Parts: sequence; structure tokens; C-alpha cells
Amino acid sequence: MKKLFMNFAVLMLLPVMAGQVSGQQQNMNKDIKIKQAKPVTIPDNTLSVKEKNQGWNLLFDGKSSNGWMNPKTKKFPESGWEIKDGVLSVSPATKTKGGGGDIVTVKTYRNFDLVADFKYTPGANSGIKYFVDIESSNGSLAGIGCEYQVLDDKLHPDAKLGKDGDRTLSGLYDLIPPKKDKIDNGANNWNRAEIIVRGNKIQHWLNGKLTVEYERGNDAWRALVATSKFKDSPHFGEVQDGRILLQDHGNQVFYKNIKIKELK
Repeated sequence: MKKLFMNFAVLMLLPVMAGQVSGQQQNMNKDIKIKQAKPVTIPDNTLSVKEKNQGWNLLFDGKSSNGWMNPKTKKFPESGWEIKDGVLSVSPATKTKGGGGDIVTVKTYRNFDLVADFKYTPGANSGIKYFVDIESSNGSLAGIGCEYQVLDDKLHPDAKLGKDGDRTLSGLYDLIPPKKDKIDNGANNWNRAEIIVRGNKIQHWLNGKLTVEYERGNDAWRALVATSKFKDSPHFGEVQDGRILLQDHGNQVFYKNIKIKELK
């Protein structure tokens, strides 16, 4: 009888013990999920192991002007641009005679995914140009290329010029306006630009949203160019291998985390 009673007690305790184990397991699972959900952050101007494996390369290391030059002098400007605290900036206040001006990559690119974080000051104007040819026509086209517009839409007058907003932030300057639902973080805040080129098909992205999509090199493209300020630039936007350009428009604008992945 005593043995029977002990067996009965064990059977009664089993569900309780199982519940305790199950509760402990659930708590452990919660802990694991919390640890897995913790975001992984990397310092500015660096690449993660995953990005390196995917073929990304930095165009700005946060410390030096390596890989950039003025398209005319072939040297990085001695003034008018500043590298400080991991940021590359157009710096009008430091510009002296012969300084400043646009800067371009030393290397040329054909198909690529380009990412850059930028911050514009109130009323500022700048731009990220691509398909820039600094050799043709004795260098007279060195400042010309398809442009991802960087602009304070609220304060800079250029936003109201052009056609249908084709000179506003993240648009294809003077050619195609950005989508109206774009996300602009505003002056003195960081935004992320992305330009993707696959052959003749190009996309502009702003803060993770597609803003412009177009195809170059066809009759529709040439008709569009013919009604723009680039109508007198021969074969505008049809360069196969070109440089990336950061524009000095006389206003303070900041850049960091500039990276590129060449596409096949």
C-alpha cells in the first residue's frame, strides 16, 4: 500500500515538474531571441565582413583623401574641402584662392551600386554626379554628368526652377523629378543616397525608397536631354565608363560612408 501511494505521488508531481522545465525552456528561448535580435553596428567608413564578401569597397576611409582629386588639377584641393571626425565636407569657410571645386574619383566605373550618406545645411546645394568624363574635349566636360541632386528643397531657390520639380532632392537634375513620396530627413540630418547602374538602366534611392528610375541611350532619353540645359553637351549621359563626382556648389554639405560595389 505504501509503495502504491509513493507511485501515485510521483505521477502527480510529473506534470508540475514538466511545467517547470517547460517554463525554464521558454525563458531560455526568450533570452536567445533577445540576443539574436540585437542589431550589429559597425563604425562609420568601414565595411562589415558580409559587405567585403559581397564585393563592396570604400571610396572614403574617413581619414584621407585617397582616391579623390580635382578633375582639372588631378590633385585633391588644398582648401575648400575638409576631412574631420570621419566626415568629408565641402567647406566654403576654409576656401582660399585656387582651392575648392568639384572632386572626382581617380577610378572610373561602369556598372555599380553606389551608397553615400550626406547631410546638407539649411539652404545648401550639392550633388553626386556619375558618368563623368574628364578627358574628352580637352577636359571641357569635366564637371558634367548625370546628377543625383542634393538640395534643401525648402530653402534653396533651385527647387522651384526647372520643370515639375526636376531640380529637387534625389531627382535626376534638370531631367526627371523624384517621386513625391520620398523621405527627406531634412537639413542638418543624415540622409542616405543610393545610385544603381546596370547598363543603361539607372535607379536613384533616398533613405531606402526608390525615387527615380530611367533608361538612357535610347530615343526617349535623347529627346529628354534635348529639352534640358544639357542639350548642347554631346552624347550627354551616354559615357560607358565614367567617374563619380561630388559637387562643390559653394555651400556646406557633409559626406560619409561612401562605398561602391561594381556589378557584372
